[in-house]
Amino acid sequence: MKTINTLTPLTPAVFYILLALASSEKHGYEIMKQVKQDSQGQVKMGTGTLYGSLKRMLADGLIEEAGEKPDPTLADERRRYYRLTELGRRAFAIELQRYAQVVSIAGQPGLRPVLAPLPPCPPAGVWRADAPGVPGPLLRCHRDGRGV
Repeated sequence: MKTINTLTPLTPAVFYILLALASSEKHGYEIMKQVKQDSQGQVKMGTGTLYGSLKRMLADGLIEEAGEKPDPTLADERRRYYRLTELGRRAFAIELQRYAQVVSIAGQPGLRPVLAPLPPCPPAGVWRADAPGVPGPLLRCHRDGRGV
């Protein structure tokens, strides 16, 4: 088993899996759906990434297999349910704290122009990289008209 210092910072896949398991134990497919929802569709975790990450997280002691199914009457015998361990909860909390520090630094006066709001979405739903006020390559708009 590894220590917090060797486990953090977390990879995006591990972060989103821990986030998905923070509220309750889940099986693999539920984790994939929760990751997609939590990331607002920006992270689509395939089965290879998911199960490879789960295997490493089990070995590192971040998660464990749940002994009992949340609802045995609805459970499929083949499904394995996972839950956070105390080490997993601590690693997740440390990562959230690290993210909060990054957001705090990014909010400093010298960095605010970089974080300026994007202009309203164009009709096509995509800004060109050379459009005024658009940082970086092609960016999509949210369905509600906000930039991403």
